[in-house]
Amino acid sequence: MEQTRKVMRGVLKNTKNPKLAWQLVKRVLSSPSSSSAPSTSITNHTQHLVTITTRILAAANMHLELHDLHKLLLASQPHHIAHPSIVSMVRVLAQWGHVDEALTHFKSFRAQFPSSPPSLPFYNLLLRSTLQHNRPNLVTWLYTDMIAARVTPQTYTFNLLIQSLCDSRAFDHAFQLFDKMSQKGCQPNEYTLGILVRGLCRAGHVKQAMELVNNSYSKSNDNNNSCRVANRVVYNTLVSAFCREEKNDEAEILVERMSEQGVLPDVVTFNSRISALCRAGKVLEASRIFRDMQMDEELGLPRPNVVTFNLMLKGFCKHGMMEDARGLVDTMKKAGHFVSLESYNVWLLGLVRNGELLEARLVLDEMAAKGIVPNIYTYNIMVDGLCRNHMLSDARGLMDVMISNGVYPDTVTYTTLLHGYCSKGKVFEAKHVLHEMIRNGCQPNTYTCNTLLHSLWKEGRTLEAEEMLQKMNEKCYQPDTVTCNIVVHGLSRNGELDKAMEIVSEMWTNGPTSLDKGNSFATLINSISNVSNCLPDGITYTTLINGLCKVGRLEEAKKKFIEMLAKSLHPDSVTYDTFIWSFCREGKISSAFRVLKDMERNGCSKTLQTYNALILGLGNKKQIFEIYGLMDEMREKGISPDICTYNNIISCLCEVGKTNDAISLLHEMLDKGISPNISSFKILIKAFCKSSDFKIACELFEVALNICGHKEALYSLLFNELLAGGQLSEAKELFEASLDRYLTLKNFMYKDLIERLCQDERLADASSLLHKLIDKGYGFDHASFMPVIDGLSKRGNKQQADELGKRMMELALEDRPVDRTYQNRNRVIPGKLQNDGRSDWKDIVNRDGGSGIALKTLKRVQKGWGHGSISSLQSQPNDFLDYYGGSG
Repeated sequence: MEQTRKVMRGVLKNTKNPKLAWQLVKRVLSSPSSSSAPSTSITNHTQHLVTITTRILAAANMHLELHDLHKLLLASQPHHIAHPSIVSMVRVLAQWGHVDEALTHFKSFRAQFPSSPPSLPFYNLLLRSTLQHNRPNLVTWLYTDMIAARVTPQTYTFNLLIQSLCDSRAFDHAFQLFDKMSQKGCQPNEYTLGILVRGLCRAGHVKQAMELVNNSYSKSNDNNNSCRVANRVVYNTLVSAFCREEKNDEAEILVERMSEQGVLPDVVTFNSRISALCRAGKVLEASRIFRDMQMDEELGLPRPNVVTFNLMLKGFCKHGMMEDARGLVDTMKKAGHFVSLESYNVWLLGLVRNGELLEARLVLDEMAAKGIVPNIYTYNIMVDGLCRNHMLSDARGLMDVMISNGVYPDTVTYTTLLHGYCSKGKVFEAKHVLHEMIRNGCQPNTYTCNTLLHSLWKEGRTLEAEEMLQKMNEKCYQPDTVTCNIVVHGLSRNGELDKAMEIVSEMWTNGPTSLDKGNSFATLINSISNVSNCLPDGITYTTLINGLCKVGRLEEAKKKFIEMLAKSLHPDSVTYDTFIWSFCREGKISSAFRVLKDMERNGCSKTLQTYNALILGLGNKKQIFEIYGLMDEMREKGISPDICTYNNIISCLCEVGKTNDAISLLHEMLDKGISPNISSFKILIKAFCKSSDFKIACELFEVALNICGHKEALYSLLFNELLAGGQLSEAKELFEASLDRYLTLKNFMYKDLIERLCQDERLADASSLLHKLIDKGYGFDHASFMPVIDGLSKRGNKQQADELGKRMMELALEDRPVDRTYQNRNRVIPGKLQNDGRSDWKDIVNRDGGSGIALKTLKRVQKGWGHGSISSLQSQPNDFLDYYGGSG
């Protein structure tokens, strides 16, 4: 016995060295002298030693050693010592959460000692542990063994069994057991009823739960038995369930019934109502109840506690009622309720989610001033808010603050930051976060990997995406349906639809382990143990259908739709909209409306996207009347048109010449607070220019500048339209304004303007434009000089023509690039013409219809420079001719 005490002390000293502790225990249990003391002492000391050893081995997950301990007890100890020791082993394993291991040892124990069953409390312990660790499948075996061992269950045991059946949604069996309890000599109590009611409510069977309470109340009155009457907990569960299902009238009736039956509603009752109402978006109704709790003491209502205040604060913040939230925070501070970390976290989350980052930062400072230490959840709220607002460097800085305060980033922190980088397309930085995460011992989860995987596909980095999937397998991060959808979407986006369809087919046929039939992604998901986690879903098929429709493979898309239905996957509005868009783009309006009928027949409502697709299709067919009918229908259904809707209708109206109606729609957009975009104005400006109503086109241009800003697309559009309409003066004025704003030139037909000015004998205007281009530092097509040189030469202005030719050649020899970024007046301005072709001087003259006069002028200028022939200039690698080879 003394030896056992010494070993026990040695084992306790070596709890951090489980291998050494196990060697000490093994030595003492194997010793022949271990059973020489009186049996009671040996039993107690051995049992104590086994309990300590089991805890140490279980904490170290040394399961093989536990099995050796079991065998050693049976081999070395008498029956009266081994029996309670093994029972202690099982008890410790069950209490420490090693349920499967505990049941393995218990089954072995029952086989070895069939005539010595453990006590009812021991069975209850195992039953409770299996439920706590979500092992309802083990409950049946335990109950069967209990009955076989002639251990009589009590009410507590039945409650555990009923809870197990409720957790498994086996309510019919739960009710049978509930009704038979009295036959077994056990009377159901209020906890029994509460377990059933909670299980039914969690499963959404609130009506059935209410019927159970009513029946129990009737039976208790008939039998004068109060044990089965619902208590406050049961009523609170029902109230919360009714509120969650938005059955507020039933909840109110139930609260009144509680008072009638002498069960006064408490603060939990009201908290349940407030929480459920806030979740359902009925914050004002919740606020009225909250106000009554604060003010109406005559009704005997419970006063709100900290939980009530937090629930109300969360409700205000979630639904953007920030002024109400601020007022509540002030009230809480005055009442001394705003002191807990939970309250601060609720307030921080509300501020961050509503974009109030500066105020959230001040709240963090306030926490520090009051000595309230932020936890990982607090910091994660802030990191999430910063990342959502693309303040990634600030998020990084906050992580440094976390670590300096002894709070280390977890999987959520790193994943949030990684997602922030991915949302900005910064894949390199995202991968760096992943490596840092792993290096710091924080394991990524499937969501982390999926986030990076999606970003890699989005950026077109296919090989890296493939490597990512491979690493997920190697590190045992199980791909799920989201992973499957990312892969399918990436392949579809890259035009590899056949490969995407192969993956989906193989997933259905043989699971992920079959994806090795010539597919480059075949072996990348082959370690999934639970195939059902990675089965295709409706999103998978919608992605495939969308990809097929985009490339015109409609027949294959239809087949995938049929396959989707055959797999019991229900298409949603997005799936149907994909087909409607495709048919409308192809002009098959009747087919689109047939899809629409099927969509509505299957319970899918029309969305804004549905209407936009139909309006586009009808617009292409010039069916204005039908479009207005759809607009009326949208208004009736409360679906507001967006910019896409208006642009499609404006485009259609302009094409059929109804420009005034189009302008009316523009006014309607502005009245509804929908800002027209550049496309809206481009459609209208083109339409009015086409009808030669340049005055209105210019007025629209001014409106567009006020709304959209001074965009190159607007200037170049109006310039080109004015030029095409013969409005040379207006076009020249607009072009000069564009140059003053240093806008891109590549979409301006400025060469045509210069040529047209020359044709109209406006050489001074054309020359001034050239000089302005040069003065502003633009790189432009030097062929623009030729019409002016030619015109000046024809007029006999030899000196001006020579000066212009000389300037042209100077620019050429300066090797001024056509497309570059350069300094002008200390501003960086983008040069805007891009042409990688090559040509020679004669090409420049001939392609623009120049005469021999201009060519002679250039020869004369060159000869004056002493550079020899024109052909000698062509061989210079830095000649400006290297940059211009096309039409400019």
